[in-house]
Amino acid sequence: MIHAEHISKRFRLYRKPSDRLKEIIRRRSYHTVYEALNDISFQVEDGQTFGIIGQNGAGKSTLLKILTGVLLPDSGRIQISGRITGLLELGTGFNMEMSGIDNIRANAMLLGMTIEQIAARRSAIIDFAELGEFIHEPLKTYSSGMVMRLAFSIAIHADPSCFVVDEALSVGDAYFQQKCMRAIQDFRARGGSILLVSHDMSSIKTLCDQAILLENGHIVDQGSPKDVVDHYHAMLLHRSHQGDVPVSIARPSARTEALPIKRHAQAPLAGTGEIELVHLELNNGQGQAIESIVSEESLIIVAHLRTRRDLGSPHYGIGIRNRFGHSVFETNAYCMGKTPPPLAASETVRVEWRIDANLIKGDYSITVGVGNRPYGTGNFDEILFFSHDLAMLNVEINPDAIRYDGYFNMRPEVKIASQ
Repeated sequence: MIHAEHISKRFRLYRKPSDRLKEIIRRRSYHTVYEALNDISFQVEDGQTFGIIGQNGAGKSTLLKILTGVLLPDSGRIQISGRITGLLELGTGFNMEMSGIDNIRANAMLLGMTIEQIAARRSAIIDFAELGEFIHEPLKTYSSGMVMRLAFSIAIHADPSCFVVDEALSVGDAYFQQKCMRAIQDFRARGGSILLVSHDMSSIKTLCDQAILLENGHIVDQGSPKDVVDHYHAMLLHRSHQGDVPVSIARPSARTEALPIKRHAQAPLAGTGEIELVHLELNNGQGQAIESIVSEESLIIVAHLRTRRDLGSPHYGIGIRNRFGHSVFETNAYCMGKTPPPLAASETVRVEWRIDANLIKGDYSITVGVGNRPYGTGNFDEILFFSHDLAMLNVEINPDAIRYDGYFNMRPEVKIASQ
């Protein structure tokens, strides 16, 4: 269990090394203060997977270093039951002049292992790392992927109660990444806690029980991974917006499976307030309103949208997500090669998407977006309206379709012939 209370960390930044000496001699300030973390509080229960997300510079690495004992906080306190290990920056705790064998002993001792434990597990560490004869060579001859192999192998064999998984894993080859993920899944199945720091939002939503969103050293959101990731995406849309009217962000509210369909106007997850979703329809192929549909049948999604100002180049997007918040399909008029007509202020437009619901059985939600002045592949100068979970749709099994797994039916054909 990890219990962090009001953790703060500041760093002094100097323009050049000599400013440190001048500050001591002249007793004047020659530095600026960078607040890496400010009043961070959260709790990770035993057996829980906890996600930490945020843009570069948000404070994720500093927080991990404090949790693993590499740094000390300026204020606040941390209660930890058991040992935390994992991967931070590649090379942390290693001596690049020493061999892999010698670094196993030194790094494992830094992690709190005894001499007897190191001796008992050295062969297992070497075998897992799969470095061959390079295990006897200095680390300065290793590639970044080889360093990661050794670091992960030591950390996972240190009997941690909590394991840190961050972007350092991304430097490894695909084979070893899969091997690491299997080891992490085994660790989780045994009741171990995991701190997952990643830019892969699908992993955060799939693996984590709780998540926090860091921004400029502050926790700006905390709760279910799906809602926290949605908030993060809304922040990214806010930054990409180039319009005169600023984008507002509404934090996603906690949702349950019993949530009724929203078919009326509401505040979007991100938007300028210049587009209003008047009404949303889910219809079958005959145009009848539905809340569930049989897989493979036609689905018609209709959005009635009203603009509060003139729009020269509006484009409309649609998305379908599963119960984990994973996108199973999304597109927009621009990506489809369409050129919708301009809109005048107070005008209402009816946008209809007709698709085949070739989806596996389950619950899905509808996303609608409106942008103005497209560029690139589906990017827009102005983010006018964007919101998830505007309607919920239940997809039922089609008894006449093939059985398949995944997200949707790709309608495979197979030919089998003896030779």
